[in-house]
Formats: sequence, C-alpha cells, structure tokens
Amino acid sequence: MRRRLTVTQVLDSLFGENEGEDTEQHSDTDEQVSEEEDNVKYHPEDTDTSDESDEEVTGGEAAPAERFKSKNGKIFWSSVPHDEHGRAAAANVIKMTPGITRFAVTRVSDIKTCFELFMPLTLKRVIIAMTNLEGKKVHGDMWKDIDEEYLDAYIGVLLLAGVYRSCNEATYSLWDASTGRNIFRATMSLQTFRMISRVLRFDNRDTRARSDKLTPIRDVTVDERLVPFRGKCPFRQYIPSKPGKYGIKIWAACDAKTSYAWKLQIYTGKAASGIPEKNQGKRVVLDMTAGLQGHNITCDNFFTSYDLGQELLRRKLTMVGTVKKNKPELPAEILQVKEWAPLSSKFAFTDTTIVVSYCPKRKRNVIFMSTLHKDAAASSGSDKKPTIIFDYNKNKGGVDNLDKLTATYTCQRMTRRWPMVVFYNILDVSTCNAFVLWTHIHQGWNSTKKAKQRIPASTPTRTATATATTPLRPPDSKRKRCQVCPSRKDRKTNVNNDKMKYLCKEHTKSVTFCHTCS
Repeated sequence: MRRRLTVTQVLDSLFGENEGEDTEQHSDTDEQVSEEEDNVKYHPEDTDTSDESDEEVTGGEAAPAERFKSKNGKIFWSSVPHDEHGRAAAANVIKMTPGITRFAVTRVSDIKTCFELFMPLTLKRVIIAMTNLEGKKVHGDMWKDIDEEYLDAYIGVLLLAGVYRSCNEATYSLWDASTGRNIFRATMSLQTFRMISRVLRFDNRDTRARSDKLTPIRDVTVDERLVPFRGKCPFRQYIPSKPGKYGIKIWAACDAKTSYAWKLQIYTGKAASGIPEKNQGKRVVLDMTAGLQGHNITCDNFFTSYDLGQELLRRKLTMVGTVKKNKPELPAEILQVKEWAPLSSKFAFTDTTIVVSYCPKRKRNVIFMSTLHKDAAASSGSDKKPTIIFDYNKNKGGVDNLDKLTATYTCQRMTRRWPMVVFYNILDVSTCNAFVLWTHIHQGWNSTKKAKQRIPASTPTRTATATATTPLRPPDSKRKRCQVCPSRKDRKTNVNNDKMKYLCKEHTKSVTFCHTCS
C-alpha cells in the first residue's frame, strides 16, 4: 500500500533543501551601468511635463547659479540646489521601517501556513473546481475528483522537484525505483501526477471571455521578468537581451534587500486596436507601487522620467533611476560631454529633483535622476562617483535576484500550455516569498546545519559498454524523445531493442547507457 505524505512533510523537505544557498543580491557594478531595456523602442509620446518655475534660485556658493532649460522648454534646472526647505521635505518621505509586517507575523505558525499566505484556500478552490470539471470532460466516469489534499500533494511534488533542481530531468526518472527518489513515489503515483497535470485548469473553457487574453488564468493570477516559453501564446514576447529570448513578460516590484515580490503584472501586449501604449513606463510603476507609502522606488531607464518622479512624490514615494539620454526633460548642458574630464560629474536641480551626468570615461556618460537626494554629494575615492550612483547600485538588484532564485529552484515542467507556465511561476514566486517571510521571523532557522553543495539530479550515471546496439522499431511503432539528450534538443528515436530504452543515433554510437542497461 502506498503511503501518502502530507503537504507539510513535503514542504518541510522543500525548505530544508534551501539551507546554505546563495541569496545575496548582485554586487555593485563598475563604471558602466547596464541598460536592460535598450530593445524597447522609445516613443516620443513619453514626454514628461511640469509647470514652469521662474523662481529666483539661491545657492550656497559665491558663484552665481547657472540656469538650464530642458529640451522641451518646460522645465528649468539650476546648477545649485534650491532652498533646503523643499528638498528636506522630499527626503523625509522615507519613513517606513524595513521588515515583515505585524499582519504577516500574526498569521504564521508553521511552514505550511507561511506558504498558504501566498496560495490561499480561495485560490485552491478555484483550481480544484475547474480541474474536476475538465477531468470529467476528458476522462468521463473514470475521473475521480481531487480535493485540497490531492492539490496540496501535487503542489508539494512540483516544489520539491524544483528544490532538487530537476526541471530539466524527465518526469518518469523522478519516480524511477532505481534512479528516482522515494518521496515522489510515497506522495502519489506517476500516473496520478501526469493525469492532474493534463487536466489542471483555472477557468471554464465553455464560459471564458474571448476578449480577455488572461481569462484562462485570470482568477488565480497574482498581481521586468521574462518567463521562458516558446509555445503558442497570444502575448508571447521576444526580448533578445534576456537568456530565454521568447517568453511571457511580467512586470515585477520587489524588495531591494530580500527580493520579496510585492506585486506582479503580466504584460499582454498591444491593445486590440494595435496602437502602442503611451507613457507605459510611468503607468507600470504607478500600478506596481499602488498601496505603498514611505518607500524609495529604484527603476531603470525604461521607467524613469521627471513626470513619474513628481507623481510618486504626491504618493509619498521617492525615486532613483537611470535616464535615457533622449528624454525631453533633460537640459542639453548635461549631455555635452566632449570636453569633460574623465570621472567628472555635472548636476542640475529643481525644487524636487536632481539630475546628475557622470562621465566614467572620455566622451561617455551615464545619467541618473533622483527625488530622494538633496545635494551634490560624491565619493571621496578615486572614482568620485556621486552618492546617487552608489544608492542605485545598492538597490537595483531586487528583481534580478528574484529571477536568479526562481530560475535555480523552478518547479516548471515541460508543457505547451501557457496558463501552466504562469501557474508554475506563481508557485515559484510564492515559495520565494514564503521562504523570505519564514527566515525573517525565524532568523536562527537551520543556522546550526552545515551548508552543503546541492547536486542537481540529471540524467542517470552512465558507464561505457563494449558494443553498441542498433535501435530497432518497437512493436507499437512508437517514437519518443531520446532519454539521454538534454530536454531542449528535439531528437526523436525508436526504442533500443535490448532494454527498451529510447536512444538517438548519436548516443547509440557513443555507447553511453545508464547503469541499468549496462
């Protein structure tokens, strides 16, 4: 009789495997600041405006202040800070104490309840109801309705496979008696796992709204990441700068220190009319930061604009970010770097905003904008970097680190259905958030255990044999993928005659078989 493990046992095993892993953020960059969204076409409509200010600017230095006019003629900048009253008020926006909220602490009693904050019962009920509906359509009377225990077990198995870094390992090998792991067989059979994966649904196909591209996953979607996916999807994106290039683009707002995901939003592409969205960067940041106050927002040059900074200040938020050089709110004086000495900076101020152009090398510069800082402070070291750059480098890696963690421990399995890809991503991010929350509340958790290098499970150990076997067509003439090739290679082959193993021509000639076939 098969022993069924509870989801608590599976999650205990899951969190135990994460000990000692690297969860540090990316280190500060050198002089060059990468621009990840260079492939996104700039639209002239992204013009940022503000009221003209003709106030007299007084600086603390004896030399008279220079005044610069923005390229669109709507903003006037000064070479010295405005009066300290306005700048101090902007800096005082940051009032929130970092850390876990009291709401979260009072609702966490163990690892399972910590995870259920991000995968609540209301969401599970939607998945259970729609999956049972689809299961009856596909399998008829043979389908046995799943309940919360079955769904918890299924989710636990997915997460545990991610902990073992087995996203590229064939599913059958996880259940294999010789090369697999006992916990998978003890939780559920391979046939049950595949059956649930086949019919798992998040909406009713018969009643879904065709006008909403996210209808198949809308009821369970947690509100720049690119989730790799090359299957059929109405809003699949192509971003050559990303490792996966093709996939589902997700806007993300994350904590800079812990990479805790505050909010995610799937980008569904252009509107039905085909007209590009205006001021998309501003709209995304305002959507992602809704509900926040007293924080600083760090963003890259796709999002940063003067108008965004002013709107965030009205919401009790500050902003630090890189700026595209073609932004119309910038003055021409900080863009002309031909005569600048290397490691020099030039500042421009309004009563709420600072722009600095830093020249790390001759004829090259990077531009930053901040509503947090209030003066032209710079490093006393040899690089003479402005303080704004140090703060940007310190806080810019929140989303990148989340990408790294979820990619390393992803629970994603091979699928051609994009709603399943989104669901796997929800599980990945929810697990990461739960881990951050749990380790923050229990800071001494697993501290006594020694960190060990986790060896991901991959193809079975191979040993050389004396002779090669010619693959022959099996009785049912069925062809499958080679069991030795990496999952990304699309090699289909017939079965090996001796041990009924599917091997391509290349691996048959190289006589490398698993030890069970030797």
